[in-house]
Amino acid sequence: MVSLIAKYFIDNKSYTDEVRRQKYGTLCSVMGIFLNICLFAFKYFAGVISGSIAIMADAFNNLSDAGSSVITFAGFLFAGKKADADHPFGHGRYEYLSGLAVAITIIVMGVELLKTSVEKIIHPAEVVSGGVAIVILVLSIAVKMYMAYYNRTVGKKIDSAAMEATAVDSLSDCIATSVVLLSLIILKFTGKNIDGYGGIIVSAFILLAGIRSVKDTITPLLGTQPDESFVRNIEETVLSHDEVLGMHDLVVHDYGPGRRMVSLHAEVSGKEDIFVLHDKIDLIEKQLRCVCGCEAVIHMDPIESDNETVTNMRIKVAAVIKEKVDEKITIHDFRMVAGPTHTNLIFDAAVPFDIKLKDDEVKEKIENAIKTLSENYFAVIEIDRVYA
Repeated sequence: MVSLIAKYFIDNKSYTDEVRRQKYGTLCSVMGIFLNICLFAFKYFAGVISGSIAIMADAFNNLSDAGSSVITFAGFLFAGKKADADHPFGHGRYEYLSGLAVAITIIVMGVELLKTSVEKIIHPAEVVSGGVAIVILVLSIAVKMYMAYYNRTVGKKIDSAAMEATAVDSLSDCIATSVVLLSLIILKFTGKNIDGYGGIIVSAFILLAGIRSVKDTITPLLGTQPDESFVRNIEETVLSHDEVLGMHDLVVHDYGPGRRMVSLHAEVSGKEDIFVLHDKIDLIEKQLRCVCGCEAVIHMDPIESDNETVTNMRIKVAAVIKEKVDEKITIHDFRMVAGPTHTNLIFDAAVPFDIKLKDDEVKEKIENAIKTLSENYFAVIEIDRVYA
């Protein structure tokens, strides 16, 4: 159904990617609201006629899902707003906030259902296992499987954390409803009432889904490493130009899907015409906007490209650091200042965050490593942490 609607009303070439993304999010949110309200109504009816707390818990879980879809719908509407004077980077992070609100709602509902299920174990009530309730639960599982499928498919298509969280929640609902269905079947054929225990299992799935969704949506809000393919595309694009001899200090700021700001340093020959190089850097920034879908700011770093002594020393220093300190550390902005008694080796060391040493400790290790090349070499080091 979603694919059919999208084919005729969304996959229109006249729409921009941003507009198409918002329309996909709106469509899936509205579908989620409608289907979850229908599931709530049918399950509530099944819970009333059977007296099952597990079915009632599952029904209110679907009602909370409908509320979550409303929040997701609002998130896409706000995220689609254009940038303005107060929000120059747009409103894309509203989508992450809506995903977080969905996750918190799921957790609150899970806690409430857990409390009710424990009460039913302590004070059990009669449950009637009927064919109508079983049929409703089977149909509910099928609907939730379909919802998980289209939310995950569209979520990957438009790179939406909120919709991926909704897909995970739908799969958890399938498992939870299957547990409720199993408890009814056991009651029907054995007469054993495990309704309260079924409710506890349902609430456990709900809580796990909520906690997982919190992690998935709060991570981009706090800031995280960009994905490797995005970084690789940037590197390949920048380094494909002969004028660029190397790049470092790549930083990616994520202001919501489709709103990434990138800054980096491009190493260029200090012998070239600065106006020609500036023009080339401008062209690379425009190319990054087209190829990688990001706004880029590139700082030019002039280096000595034709000094064989400096080049060879840089290679030696990089090698000894990898061998004696850590193979993940790279260097850039390398210079040599020779004096009558010693030579200063001046450079920046790029240190990944998974190297747990403090900056002073890294400096000390690098200085000791360079001393193995010669006692007359003095290292003047600036530590840069790697953000991408």
